[in-house]
Amino acid sequence: MNIKKPLVRNQPEVGQLIRRLRLVAGLTQEQFAASLGVTYSTINRWENKRSQPSPLAMEKIERMLKAMDEQFY
Repeated sequence: MNIKKPLVRNQPEVGQLIRRLRLVAGLTQEQFAASLGVTYSTINRWENKRSQPSPLAMEKIERMLKAMDEQFY
């Protein structure tokens, strides 16, 4: 019997998105971490696929994306 685990989110894509967002914003890992209320090592782990953001962190990242979008338009 082949039982598949449910896929909550594609972790590699999340890490790549976080890195791209941070770089587009012109932030270091330390600065990005401070804006989200986490440590820079947490950002590093997300970007390097060693862990994934919590739902709360994802909400903060989403708000940051929306704020960046509003700045461009």
